[in-house]
Amino acid sequence: MNLPNLLDVKDLTVSFGGKAVVHGINFSIKAGERVALVGESGSGKTVTALSLLRLVMNAELRGRAAFGQKDTLDLLSIPEQQLRGIRGQDIAMIFQEPMTALNPLFTVGDQITEVLENKMPLAGLLLASEAIKIIASTGIADPERCAKSYPHQLSGGQRQRAMIAMALACQPKLLLADEPTTALDVSLRLQILELLADLQKQNGMAVLLITHDLNLVRKFADRIIVMENGSIVEQGAVEAVFSNPQHAYTRKLMDSKPVRDVVEVTNAAMDSRILGNDSMLAKNLRVSYPTPIPGFKGWFKKSEFVAVKGASFDIPAGQTLGVIGESGSGKSTLALAALGLLPFTGDLKVSGQSWGASKKADKALRKQVQVVFQDPFSSLSPRLTVGELVGEGLLVHAPDLTAEQRQTKVLAALAEVGLSETQFAGLLNRYPHEFSGGQRQRLAIARALIVEPQLLVLDEPTSALDVTIQKQVLQLLQRLQRERGLSYLLITHDVDVIRAMAHSVLVMREGDIVESGSVQQIMASPQHEYTSLLVNAGI
Repeated sequence: MNLPNLLDVKDLTVSFGGKAVVHGINFSIKAGERVALVGESGSGKTVTALSLLRLVMNAELRGRAAFGQKDTLDLLSIPEQQLRGIRGQDIAMIFQEPMTALNPLFTVGDQITEVLENKMPLAGLLLASEAIKIIASTGIADPERCAKSYPHQLSGGQRQRAMIAMALACQPKLLLADEPTTALDVSLRLQILELLADLQKQNGMAVLLITHDLNLVRKFADRIIVMENGSIVEQGAVEAVFSNPQHAYTRKLMDSKPVRDVVEVTNAAMDSRILGNDSMLAKNLRVSYPTPIPGFKGWFKKSEFVAVKGASFDIPAGQTLGVIGESGSGKSTLALAALGLLPFTGDLKVSGQSWGASKKADKALRKQVQVVFQDPFSSLSPRLTVGELVGEGLLVHAPDLTAEQRQTKVLAALAEVGLSETQFAGLLNRYPHEFSGGQRQRLAIARALIVEPQLLVLDEPTSALDVTIQKQVLQLLQRLQRERGLSYLLITHDVDVIRAMAHSVLVMREGDIVESGSVQQIMASPQHEYTSLLVNAGI
């Protein structure tokens, strides 16, 4: 059946200060249709969606965005007062990061009732009851508790469901979902997409999904629109575009799946393992946090929350141990313990030495174990130049170097990760904000490598990056491992990254290791149902 268009965008151009960032694009969305808008960061996806509701400050908009099936309205030209009646009621939006999109000073229930108050003729207890009903429709187990909770008291998945509940409060005709699953684990991503699909069918609304995750597009969307540098380069039915992409950029996105290029484990490597040639060795590692006890008993003692329950593992020299699991499984706590940043019980050795022997011994170990964090923008100080950031470790671990020697080493480390003064004039005097996300992650890797460690702890090193940049960073890490013989403790929820990088795998759930083994064994024939869930969710 040929349904009429709900949204018809013609020649949409978005400019800032006379410079166009979206160049006369055309697309349409039918009632009840699921459309995916894909492309890398900077391609114009989010600006396009926000411009439909005129939410981009200081943007100059040209073109037409006809909304409605009978009496159409041009969203780009109607008065602001009229557009306010459409925002939230007829067109709603889910933002990328619910922790920043939700107001931290109000409960989730209050924030949903605020939407209902402005859009629907309800009051008092009816508002509160309707808010709980809407929260329950998103599949949250305890909607009453969720309604009384503040955003920081909910998990990532619960916060995202609360955002969806708020967006769907007035049963909109069109939902704009801007990267609604980027910050979530793979299993939660599927749950959120299934939830959106169910609610979409129930309400008959159309969905514009903005994402760079092609796996989600394949599972969710009816049609796909591909954007590059502010222009639409290809659009069509998902099956047709995936099976036969016409544009070179589309093919580039399709080919951006991580490729395995590591030195595989040999018999000689197994022999060295038996001889104890490990970068890290842990036995019965346990990490706990004190928690308060309610009532007067809490005056005298505290309870505890055990985040890691007796983990045992080894990381042979030149190999990668991948750790996967959902949020709250204990992955990051395990990483912090490995870095000597959390107290623990049990045995944890780095190159045969234990943490906590003495300050001098710990300082030497910190040279052997370095870390690369998930978000390079927040992990690199905005007040330090590139030269200061990358060379900072040398001030601690090689204080005898002269300024000239230190600069030589900094330039060598930057060149090793693919950054040079030929590309970036005045490289050492630049600041992190002057680089792209992938380039900042290269800076973070150079900062870790400059002290010549044996082990890198990689905490979600590519989850904040586009698929093409992710592939480049993984290739860099693979090359560095081959050339330097580095060991990696890789924390991730991306199964494709595990397949590409890991030699062995730990699967964590609620602090327990539920399964471990070689990457081939875990990926091909998982034994635990939780492992199967994670592996299947990443396909």
